Amino acid sequence: MTEEDFTKQRIWHRYISADGTWRRKDGSPAERRPPGEDLAVLRRGLGCPAGTVLEMFAFYTCPVDDFAARRGEVSAQQEAEHAALALYGLHQQSQDRPMHRDGVGLGRAMLALRRHERTSEEAVDSRFRQAFSATSAAALQLRLRGLITQLKDIKQPLDYNRLAADIHDWNRPESRSRVRRRWGLDYYGWTQTADSPRRGR
Repeated sequence: MTEEDFTKQRIWHRYISADGTWRRKDGSPAERRPPGEDLAVLRRGLGCPAGTVLEMFAFYTCPVDDFAARRGEVSAQQEAEHAALALYGLHQQSQDRPMHRDGVGLGRAMLALRRHERTSEEAVDSRFRQAFSATSAAALQLRLRGLITQLKDIKQPLDYNRLAADIHDWNRPESRSRVRRRWGLDYYGWTQTADSPRRGR
């Protein structure tokens, strides 16, 4: 089974279409989004290592190394997926709109936060800089929690498949540098179209 097959099974893909809308078109917003109890399970994973919240096993999709599993070990990929699932549970909580959106990386989502009328550009710059400068995946995950809470406040979606991959890549200096470059380009608008709206213009 390919990585694409695994990511298609993740909870956000069960409820959200490729165009960023709910798969279910009828019923109330509460009936379209993931059940509140499922999101609550995911939030229990915040700050916990992968594999230590029993109820979350039903939501994992990463392949498992049988030899490592017998020794009670998890891979960097499993840790990254666990973190992304937990953050998604926080982000989607009580939201009527889907909070996963393909193609919206963290830098782009944070740029939307920076431009939002309810936020301070200086404060967003500071919070984003703290995440950007994290030197370990564990430190990054801790700082992401605050950023996701802010994105939730303005109902700004994020690509959670991309975030899981970025958290995984944060474990190695060379791939961490690539993630940082992409985040920076998105955050400072280099990848946006010339007519993208900017606050104060």
